[in-house]
Amino acid sequence: MLRNVLSMLTASIMLVFMAGCSGNSTQTEEEMENQYTGVIPQGTALTPDTTVDVAQRLSIYAPFTLTADISHLSDKEKQILPLLFEAASLMDEIFWQQTIGNKEAFLSSIQDETTRRFAEINYGPWDRLNGNMPFIQGIDSKPLGANFYPVDMTKEEFEALADENKNSLYTLIRRNPDNTLRVVWYHEAYASKVNKAAELLNQAAGLAEDPQLKNYLELRAKALLTDQYQESDFAWMDMKNSNIDFVIGPIENYEDALNGVKAAQEAYILIKDVEWSKKLAHFASLLPELQKGLPVDQKYKSEVPGSDADLNAYDVVYYAGDCNAGSKTIAINLPNDEEVQLKKGSRKLQLKNAMKAKFDMILVPIANELMDPSQQEFIKFDAFFENTMFHEVAHGLGIKNTLNGSGTVREVLKEQYSAIEEAKADILGLYMVTKLYEMGELNQGQVMDNYVTFMAGIFRSVRFGAASAHGKANMLTFSYFSENNAFDYADGKYKVNFDKMKTAVEGLGGMILTMQGDGNYEGVKELIQNKSVIPAALQADLDRLKDANIPVDIVFTQGKSQLGL
Repeated sequence: MLRNVLSMLTASIMLVFMAGCSGNSTQTEEEMENQYTGVIPQGTALTPDTTVDVAQRLSIYAPFTLTADISHLSDKEKQILPLLFEAASLMDEIFWQQTIGNKEAFLSSIQDETTRRFAEINYGPWDRLNGNMPFIQGIDSKPLGANFYPVDMTKEEFEALADENKNSLYTLIRRNPDNTLRVVWYHEAYASKVNKAAELLNQAAGLAEDPQLKNYLELRAKALLTDQYQESDFAWMDMKNSNIDFVIGPIENYEDALNGVKAAQEAYILIKDVEWSKKLAHFASLLPELQKGLPVDQKYKSEVPGSDADLNAYDVVYYAGDCNAGSKTIAINLPNDEEVQLKKGSRKLQLKNAMKAKFDMILVPIANELMDPSQQEFIKFDAFFENTMFHEVAHGLGIKNTLNGSGTVREVLKEQYSAIEEAKADILGLYMVTKLYEMGELNQGQVMDNYVTFMAGIFRSVRFGAASAHGKANMLTFSYFSENNAFDYADGKYKVNFDKMKTAVEGLGGMILTMQGDGNYEGVKELIQNKSVIPAALQADLDRLKDANIPVDIVFTQGKSQLGL
């Protein structure tokens, strides 16, 4: 089936280019991109796979309304928000193009309402929380490179392409009429949408009363038009006092499972929770000190992370694009640019309302089902909040450049980078919580709250499947904990062994930091392949959660109307 689909797609692509690119074509890259078939066959009705209970899969998402108290915003800040909603929706449209191609053609081919709704949540015909299994008849496995590359492109072809921009975060790879490959910048492929988004950001900048917000919006508008994002990343790092935050553009590279380099479009609209943010402000200054104490040889922690970083809590009022596909992010650590991180650090944004929804609706019921009754008293929202927060902080720790000078850790570990980086953040986040309790910096609650809540959090996250970077990271941690007796298991219940888990945290953290610093691609690949699998006993426990009708994730009702705008 896949071979036939690829043949049809290749033929369609060739016809398009032969029609539009013969001779001296006047077609723009955007016009050609809009005609590009994408990864889904067009022109035929799409029906649900009879082996998949789509209605049951849809029910794993608990509905949640995104809203926030905006009474403290000024009149101009309230005028800015509708502009941001419109710009964010444009990023959503671009992400559809990046993941499958033509959204309208795809969705209009699905007559079954339940299947169409599930496809909307997944941004395509693959179940993102079930190992990207297809749920539409006749659709085969998800292309590793999504729609960033031609579906029939081989790795050998890509490696042979002599264009220095082929590995850019912000380029597509497309075929020419003669079947050769070419590189296309995002701002050319999506010109109309990014031009409109930039116009909206400039309008918002004109209303901004906070000078740092104004500067960021203007520079981000420029970045959307040029695919040069570093200057706006630095400006975003300086944006400390605004009540509104706006993340927009091509950011994470999880969607590119082929090479792990192409960034996908997304956007968040955020309203600062001033009171909670005050509680977090102190921790940013501790990053350099925490780096010194990491459980690894000195050479693997010789880089000094920037301390000009901040921790803040927000209510998120809109998710668009990549961050809205499948599982929903509850914390943000940006920017990803290693140079910006080394010079300025990073900003850690905790999405408090979405986090609380997942804790109440998902994590607490899971803990009641799987954690030993004697430890259920340790399941606390503050611990969940701290674990999530310090996961994001931990992304800024460790080493960004390999010790042998072969490149950044991200570059050298290629498609394996995202999974091992998420595992590093998981485990070092818990390590940092432990140290902060020992230092007296954390004094509400007790460290056991964090350990037991972390364990329950693994079960929550691994239900997203082991196909994603986060899923692989969770299973790697679970496997290491199991091998090092960090928990006991009896009668379907898990019980944390505190001292052994603490030792395991340091051991796994040190191992990951060493492999990253050494640029050990083969070692990381083998580790993830062997350890990032869900064992049968755990799968049986996860099935119990499904039988108990505990949601896996949340899906949003969101938009301007939810804020009364």
